[in-house]
Amino acid sequence: MSEPDLRLVWPLAAMVALTLVVWIRLYFERIGEMRERRIHPQKVATQQLAAGVLTRTQAADHFRNLFEMPVLLYAGVAVALATGMRCDFLVYAAWTFVALRIAHATIHLTYNRVMHRFPIYVASSVVVWLFWIGLVVELARG
Repeated sequence: MSEPDLRLVWPLAAMVALTLVVWIRLYFERIGEMRERRIHPQKVATQQLAAGVLTRTQAADHFRNLFEMPVLLYAGVAVALATGMRCDFLVYAAWTFVALRIAHATIHLTYNRVMHRFPIYVASSVVVWLFWIGLVVELARG
């Protein structure tokens, strides 16, 4: 087994940074709305209760979204690192995925136009699937 390609760690670090930024936004958005509207914390104890009470949900929606498709990148990079895989394509695909997810987050957390956000979501999804195809091909090559 060769040394892992540590270039793959940087796109993951960028995804973690994006998740942190969204979490901070969620924290201030949620606490701010609850204070402004004097919402007791127990009234938002579950996602279902929160949906009926809170109006500012974009950050919460996006935060949950960051634990859907991006998990495939995290898992794929872990496999590549664990097997000592070195592949430029995987590095480029990982960074492309991150760039698209940043664009997706920017749209979702600002003006939130679905018809602008959706093609970026699809593109990022295709990239992560291509990442996995590349990963499986490299694993098969041994």
